[in-house]
Amino acid sequence: MDETYQMYVNRVASLTLPTSYQNQLKNIQKSPKFQQRQPVSFPGYTVLTPPYQDDTTNESFYEQLNLIQQQLIEKIAPNLLIPLPPESFHLTLADLIWEDNYLNGIKSEQNFDEKLEKAITESFETYQKIDFEKGESQWQILGLLVFPRALVVGLVPCNELSYDKIYQLRRTIYQNKQLIGLGIQQQYLLTAHVTLGYFDEIPDNLDRSSLESVILSFNDQWIEKEPQILKVAQGELRKFENMTEFLSDQTNPKVMI
Repeated sequence: MDETYQMYVNRVASLTLPTSYQNQLKNIQKSPKFQQRQPVSFPGYTVLTPPYQDDTTNESFYEQLNLIQQQLIEKIAPNLLIPLPPESFHLTLADLIWEDNYLNGIKSEQNFDEKLEKAITESFETYQKIDFEKGESQWQILGLLVFPRALVVGLVPCNELSYDKIYQLRRTIYQNKQLIGLGIQQQYLLTAHVTLGYFDEIPDNLDRSSLESVILSFNDQWIEKEPQILKVAQGELRKFENMTEFLSDQTNPKVMI
């Protein structure tokens, strides 16, 4: 179960404190999702916002992230980060199933993909019946976050309605009995983010204090600028083959947010 709005804001804000970075940078690891800097097979399903290449609403937001990614790569240790292709940038709204759990699911459950798609469609229909106040779900950049295997841009909701719309969408998904029956359950608290890249081999002599300084300097830039806003207008079910390839077709279940 996800947190309240205020608990979410407080927790994610705490992840941008220097003491948090110091602790996080001690524990970074190479991502197993890449070998020789190329994506490996990692199949599954997720609910996400349309990736940059398909999102006409947030072009300026993603252009800014593309620029940030390029500047980061120039300033951090060479080859530390495996940058994701900008066209794949997106916000994950609900992790569903991946890798071994997905492969086991399609082996043990006949028509697994079709059943998952049908159940997600039902969740989306349930969500559309919720009577929200009028207003968009808008999320702004808070700063860079260090995950164990990735460097990401962390997002916070601009107001409580923005958060509640995503919170309720996740509830309709994770409380769906058909999805639970397919082995899908909530495994993570929501930490809204856009992944810029995954860590490759961590050098023994990595200067973590220098990396921390680079991260803090980027965060200072965002404090001084106008807020960078991601408008979350639509969610989609997408299948992925790896962490750079989120497949789309006209039949993907979609939901207006």
